[in-house]
Amino acid sequence: MWLLLLLVFGLIFLYRWYRQSLILNNLTDKYVLITGCDTGFGNLLAKQLDKRGMKVLATCLTSHGAENLKKETSSRLQTMILDITDSKNVSAVTERVSSIVGNAGLWGLVNNAGYVLGYAPNEWQKKEDFLKVLDVNLIGLIDVTVHLLPLVRKAKGRIVNVSSSLGRLVLIGGGYSVSKYGVEAFSDGLRRELCHFGVKVSIIEPGCFLTMMTMSADAHRNNLKRLWENLPTGTKESYGKQYFDQFEKLLMGLVKIANPKTYKVTNCMEHALTAVHPWTRYSPGWDAKLFYIPVSYLPTVLSDYLLCRSAPKPAHEETLTEQRTTVAESG
Repeated sequence: MWLLLLLVFGLIFLYRWYRQSLILNNLTDKYVLITGCDTGFGNLLAKQLDKRGMKVLATCLTSHGAENLKKETSSRLQTMILDITDSKNVSAVTERVSSIVGNAGLWGLVNNAGYVLGYAPNEWQKKEDFLKVLDVNLIGLIDVTVHLLPLVRKAKGRIVNVSSSLGRLVLIGGGYSVSKYGVEAFSDGLRRELCHFGVKVSIIEPGCFLTMMTMSADAHRNNLKRLWENLPTGTKESYGKQYFDQFEKLLMGLVKIANPKTYKVTNCMEHALTAVHPWTRYSPGWDAKLFYIPVSYLPTVLSDYLLCRSAPKPAHEETLTEQRTTVAESG
């Protein structure tokens, strides 16, 4: 019986492996647009696809980023300046892309551009703090996708949206996880709407990887400090300075464990663009596979217990704990 089960699981594994190993032919005539190519995943993916011979349209936020990328790639790769929060800029880039790809359409759209300074307790932040993250990570992503969708449909191509493991499991407050949960929802809806058009939609859910955004420890620390210093006195007293210190330590800890092997993420992106049967979701990184995914499937009462135990503790809770200890000892 056990031998039969092992044989069945082995055959299923081999079939899945074979199915996912099938790669499309004639990829050198395919156009792929990638957002956020100044640094990080977008920059590495642009170089990776360029070496593969694909026609890369790399959008950068700055001319400096675009110039540096051109120096390291072939003449096939074309750069464009794009601020995905500016709809006029998105429209202008769409017109340019349409003139470049022509009747071939756009085979791949990789929504990679992101903003990461959104980690802090929710109560410490204002509407503007949430909007800053949402505007890039979600609204900008949606705007770019909707503009370029006719070109992707024409090519019966691929859309690859970069979410995060924090789009599965909220470890820390603020707009970042909110934006990534939104990316998951938008992508799921898009995938179901476009399946009859021959368009495939994949979601990348990386764990913590070492990019310019995760390397900016000082930027994360300064943002947290700014929010703390602007809090009303009553709110500060409720949380306590030790909460700020613990939160800062937690945030810096997440930055320090970032995986430097960013190619693990871009390899997933490349597979989503080039495989005959791309995955719906990719979760690169051992922290994603061994922590975020398993904990996200636990019953809420268990996941809350695990995450709350390791979370920073407010001042009033420590006072209550001390009072309970005193009562217990006097009893």
